[in-house]
Parts: sequence; C-alpha cells; structure tokens
Amino acid sequence: MTEKVATASPRLVRRAPVAIGVLVTIVLVFAAMRVWLDWPNILAGTTPGDDFAERYVAHPRLAYLHIAPGVIYLLGAPLQLSRRFRTQHYDVHRRLGRVLLSCAFVAGLFALLFGVPHAWGGAPEAAATVVFGSWFLACLALAFRAIRRKDVRLHRRWMIRAFAVGIGIGTIRIWVGIFEGVEQTLSGGTTPGTPDPTMFGIAFWLAFTMHVALGEWWLRRAPALTG
Repeated sequence: MTEKVATASPRLVRRAPVAIGVLVTIVLVFAAMRVWLDWPNILAGTTPGDDFAERYVAHPRLAYLHIAPGVIYLLGAPLQLSRRFRTQHYDVHRRLGRVLLSCAFVAGLFALLFGVPHAWGGAPEAAATVVFGSWFLACLALAFRAIRRKDVRLHRRWMIRAFAVGIGIGTIRIWVGIFEGVEQTLSGGTTPGTPDPTMFGIAFWLAFTMHVALGEWWLRRAPALTG
C-alpha cells in the first residue's frame, strides 16, 4: 500500500510568492529607513537622539556588513529558488548563486557579530540571534557541501531552510508593529518612540521560530517544488 504524501494546495503555491514579496518589501523599507536615519549622523560624527539608532551609528561597519549583503541576498534568493529561472537560465543561476551564497554568509556572520553584543532586546534577542543565526549559517554550509557533491535536491532543500530563516527579518517587524499597536491601545493612544526592548526580543523568537517551522512544513507539503 502506497503512503499518501500531503501536498500544498495550488492556491497556497500561488500565494507564497506574494507573501515573500511582502516580507522582502518590509525588509527593504526598514533598511532604507536605517540608511536615511543613520548616515547623516555617521558622516557628521554625531550621536542620534535614541538608543535604538545609536547602535547602528556607533558600529556602522558591523551593522552595514550585516544589512547590505543581507538585502542583496533576500532580493536574489527568491529568483534562485524559482524552478523556472533555474531551468531556463542555469548558467546565470550558478553564477548568481555564488554571489548570493557569499552575501548570505557575510550577512549571517555579521548578524552574530553585531546582533549579540549590541542586542536592543537584551538577552532574549541575543539568544535568538545566536540560535537562529547559527542555524542560518549551518543551512548555508550544508547547502554548499551538498552542491559540491552535486546533490542538487539536498542543496535546494538546505537553501530553502536558510531562506525561510532569513526572510524572518520581515516578520520580526510585523510582530514589533503588533506589539506597538497593543501598547498604544493600552496606553490610551500614546505612540511609543522606539520599540520596547522586551517586546523586541520576544518578536525575534516568535518570528524566527515560525519561519523555521514554516520552512520544514513547506519541505514536507510541497516536495515536488523543493527537489
């Protein structure tokens, strides 16, 4: 008797790129905001007025060696994971893959170097950065090893896991927005100036845990799209 394999519905498959597009857009918006707010202070040697932004200004190399290659990776990874693009433009896929894998490694490494000692959300954020940043780098390393062994299917599966974690940055911002909305409601309409540190740390755990779980769920529910 053949075991029935659960598969993702066609509607879900169609909606996945939309969800990815929304999360990538969120990341781009917040990255652009960081550049807009930070670089006048970085260039002038001045200190911003809030502690949240001060970390980026005080440690621009660490911060932007995480942000810049991370944005490049998140922009290119959906294209790399597209079966149509891979089959129709295989040479471009291979060349672009080397660039994006390098960007992802740099972004992941500097996520640890910046995010752990300078975590706005304190110990919860630092711990989440260690756990999920290490998982992200491990996925990339295993993906690289798989493709070196010419195991394309395993390579693709590890890259999907890595991307699922990486794109969780966008979901962190959604959770922070939800927490700020709740806080604003409870405080009678007063808008917080910066994210609450405790809620920021919780948002890291919620978002990244969700994305690791979603990555595994997708690998199980859509095997035809992940091989």
